[in-house]
Formats: sequence, C-alpha cells, structure tokens
Amino acid sequence: MVEELLENKKKVATMGPIIHNPQLVEELGQRGARIVEGPDDVKPDEVLVLRSHGVASAVTDRAGEMGLTVADATCPFVAKIHKIVAKAGEKGQTVLIAGDRNHKEVEGIIGHCTGEFFVFETLEELTLLSEKYEDLVKKPICVVSQTTFNTELWKKCEKFLKKVYTNAIVFDTICNATSKRQQEAYDLATKCDAMIVVGGKHSSNTCKLYDVCKAQCEKTVHVETADEINQSFFLGCELIGVVAGASTPSGIIKEVLKTMQELQTPVQGEIINDEMTFEEMLKATESSSNTDQKVKGIVLAVSPTEIQVDIGRKHTGYVTEAEFSNDPSVKLTEAVKVGDELDLIIMRTNDQEGTVMLSKKRFDAIAGWDKVVAAKESGEVIESTVADVVKGGVVAFCYGIRVFIPASQATLSRTDDLSVLKGQPIKFRIIEIGQRRRVIGSARVVLRELRSAEQEKFWAEVKVGDRFTGTVKSLTGYGAFVDLGGVDGMVHISELSWERIKNPNEVVSVGDTLEVYVKAIDEEKKKISLGYKKADENPWEIFKAKYSVGDVVTAKVVSMTSYGAFAKIIAGVDGLVHISQIADRRIEKPADELKVGQEITAKIIDIDLDKKRVSLSIRALIEKTEESAEAPAEEAAVTEE
Repeated sequence: MVEELLENKKKVATMGPIIHNPQLVEELGQRGARIVEGPDDVKPDEVLVLRSHGVASAVTDRAGEMGLTVADATCPFVAKIHKIVAKAGEKGQTVLIAGDRNHKEVEGIIGHCTGEFFVFETLEELTLLSEKYEDLVKKPICVVSQTTFNTELWKKCEKFLKKVYTNAIVFDTICNATSKRQQEAYDLATKCDAMIVVGGKHSSNTCKLYDVCKAQCEKTVHVETADEINQSFFLGCELIGVVAGASTPSGIIKEVLKTMQELQTPVQGEIINDEMTFEEMLKATESSSNTDQKVKGIVLAVSPTEIQVDIGRKHTGYVTEAEFSNDPSVKLTEAVKVGDELDLIIMRTNDQEGTVMLSKKRFDAIAGWDKVVAAKESGEVIESTVADVVKGGVVAFCYGIRVFIPASQATLSRTDDLSVLKGQPIKFRIIEIGQRRRVIGSARVVLRELRSAEQEKFWAEVKVGDRFTGTVKSLTGYGAFVDLGGVDGMVHISELSWERIKNPNEVVSVGDTLEVYVKAIDEEKKKISLGYKKADENPWEIFKAKYSVGDVVTAKVVSMTSYGAFAKIIAGVDGLVHISQIADRRIEKPADELKVGQEITAKIIDIDLDKKRVSLSIRALIEKTEESAEAPAEEAAVTEE
C-alpha cells in the first residue's frame, strides 16, 4: 500500500514503523515515507497510513476530525480482534488479552476496549489474575490473543481458561500463518544441528520463532541480514535450518540463503585429482621420499592451451592451461615466455609416451597457503583483480589461492551492481579461513578505512566558501543531504531556491548532481551547511536592474492579509498593495476588491532593498486616469469662454 502511494507521487506519513523490519522501513524512508507519532504530526498534503499492527480508535477519530486522508493498512486478523473487544465492552464483558503489553498491536487492541480489560504474557500471569481478582472468574469474560502469540503457550493458557474461567468465551485469534510458521519452525529445529532465524529484532512473530527454535536446537541464531552470519558458528554442523518472520522481506531471505549456499559450496581447485584432496596431496608431497615430486622447469614453448617445459629428464614436461593457475582469466601466452623458470609439481608420468604432466597452480597453492594464513593474521591489505562474479559475491586470488568475497563485503553498499567489478582491481583483507580451506575476504573493511581517511583529510582541510560538486543522497522535509565524497552536507530548503517551496523534491531529486559551497561548519558535531542558490539568479538583483519607483507593473495576487494583498512581480519578489492603495475609496477588506490568482496593474511607489520590500498602488493609477480625463474638459471650457 505504501509503495503504491509512493509510486503515485503521494506524500506518505506512516503511523509508527509500517512493519517491524528496519531494513524495509529504512528503504521506504529513503523513498519519502515519513514516520509520525500521531495524526497531529501529519501535514495536510500527506496520506496517513495506519500501520499493520493497528491503532486505537482514538487515533482514527482524531484523523477524521482533522480531515486527513487515511489509508488503513491494518492486518485483517488484527482488525477482527478490534471488533471482538469492542463488542465485548458493549455487552459488559471483561476482556483478557494474551500478548506483549508493550507491543503496538496490543496497544491498538487496548485502544478498542470500552470496558474492563487485563493483559497477560504468560500462564503464570494469567494464574495470578484469578488469584488477585477473585471475583474475576465469576464475571462474563472475553479472551483474545495477539496474532503472533506463541501457539504452544496459548494452548496451555486455553486449557487453564476452560478449567478456571467457566464463563469465558475464548477466541483463538493467533494468525493462522503465524501458527503454521511456528509449527514448521518447531519441526525443522528438531532435525537440524543449527538454526538461523531471519527477521527484525523488534518483530514479535520473529522473536517467537527464535524462542520455538531455541527450545529444540541449542545452536540457534537470530539475524536481521546476511551480514550477521558468522561461518564459525556453524563449524561441525551438517544440517542447518533457515526460517524467517512474516515481516521479513523476500530479498533479505534470498541473500541469507545465497550466503549459506556459498558457505557450503566446494571451493574451486580444491580437489587435486580424482583420488586425492588438497590436504592428502600436500601430505604426500611433504612425506614422499621422492624429492622429484617438486621440480623446476624451463619453458621451451608456449601455446594458448599448454606450456612445454624442460625438467632435466628424458621426459618432456607439459603444463596445461587448467593446471597453470586457479585464475580463469590468465592467458598462457601473456603470462609466460620461452626461457622462464617455473616451480612445478609432478602429477603423472607416462613412460611409454615419454611425457610428464605437471601443475603450477598446485605448487602455488601449497606455497601460497602459508602466505594466506599470515595475511589473515597480519591484516595485510591484498591487491588483486576480480576474476569472476559468482552467485552471492565475487572471486579474486591471493598468492594463487581462491578467495571468495561475499556480496555484502564486496562494496560499501549492498545495492551496488557486482557485475561491473569483473576484471577490475580490488583491495581486500582476509577475514576468515574456514573448513576445507575456504578463504573469505572483505573489500568493505578496506573501503571503510579509505573513506574514514578521506573524511579525516576532508575535515582537516575544509573551510567556509569551499565549492564542491556533490550528489544528492537523500531528501527530508527540511532539506537535501549531498555527498561531498565520503562526507555529507545539508542544503537547507531555504537554500535550494530563491522562490518559496514547500518540499525539496520540487527542486532536486535523489541522484542529482549539484554545485554547492560551504556556508557553515560545525566541527564538534561534524555537520556542514551548504549553499546552492546562485547570486546571479537572485531575484532581487534582477528586480533592482529592471524596475524603479514610478514604474507600472503587471503582477499576480498570491496571498491576502487583513491589511493588504501580496502580488508577485517576478519570481521571488512580491509587492504589497496596502488596503489604502487598492481602491480610490475606503474598503473594509482587500477581499472585497481582489482575489488570489487575479492579475493586477499597479504602480511601484516605494522600494526598500535592504528590507526586501516593495510597495504597490492600484489607486495611484486610478487617480492618474481621472486626472487625464479631467484635463481635456478643462481645456474645452477655457476655449469656449
């Protein structure tokens, strides 16, 4: 509903977060959806969207009194509970609500109760109610639950209610999707070594899923995004379950699944041959009594598909393209030339044909592994080239070892297009070495450090008056934030145009390039105020050059006051026609003679450039016309006499 309103260019204000998922709320906020606390915070031109959790009846009543446009996004299951408790109050029933009393859904339900009500979160609290209020069990009772209440706990509470509250009418108002999801999470958790629960940390239904999974599977983790997934958590696990809350966007779920899939995908080049793993080959190489397992070869010839080398034996050595490097972008004819010396490992000897098959990439892998481990421990920044863009991230090579850089670690923003990185230089750090020699890198940590260094340099050098070319990063009701290259500055709405505007989007849009200058710097708060209006576009300078006192102008009435009317002479300059200058007679109010939008002809009778004021007179032109009409009559009378 919110997305549709935004696509239709409507201004949107949501009553609290529209849904309990911070990533989705942030995305909608960047597109212009504003969060408000109540109807009184809503602007007249905005559509008030009632959140999915529902609101108290007092909120909708207030919105109606103010004449606001309201879009009701209340979940139908929640709206049903509102009707149940409202009718219960009319019948004189006491309402019992099972749920989190601090949750917005429960607050909304309470707002529809017209009589006595109580909220309980656990079976213990429900039991205490009957003990504390002894006459409660004798009263007519209506019982409802929060739609995301724990289903197992609800069954226990329901059993107690039927036993103790004999006059109670119990409504099972747990959302069927929530109930089904919790049951599926329970079944999955009993089968898995570890569980990932994906969703907002403030989402009630997601937190309930976490509780359900945690009770069955000790290794359960709650994450909001794939960035929080740590491979070390899953060491020793063979089967990992993934569940997500109802409010979790599908994009985030897919990213988590991609990350998990990438974590369990075999590393390219990990199998040395059909019979031996990398570790087995390394062990065999180190323990072999045949020191000729490792050899040096002199390049005799190079073709696009293989290299012929002399290893000092009667056998001719060959290195195929596949055994030269892990990097698929390497071309043999460019990488080596005749006479080069290569470190190689013997893979296979064919005495009948007199050939030896050799591998350079496996020698590099053995030699490079220690360097990779050392690079992780030292935090060394590695420079490489993106060899490939794969599902869930990109691949680069470090000392001949394949390094996977997840999408969340490849750039500063998760929304960046990874496809443009292929073949491009990249700097990264090794952040994790997992099972089966899987190496994970992060370019984001390096990019953040570079940005931090740029920011420090920026703050050390920036001064008032400096000019920048920046990109509009986001818009608010009071201005536009512009990226100056790692540091954001704000152009206040009053600085965007010489004319009066109600919203920054009337002048600029996200992504626009602006030429701005520094107006003020707050080093303590790290805030920069920017200017955008150009001096040569100052309407008062244009007015000054074009008009003088005594000039007659055509202007349009733009507003009315009790003491006169303001009329636009040129864009950005309005003149005041005082009530005494509107007509050649006394009038009660300006609206008796003029209306907004009307074009008038008036004379400039005063200009105060310092105070930015212009005085206009319609009356002066009326009097002049009358004088002109009287003059010929007087001349005629004199002639006749």
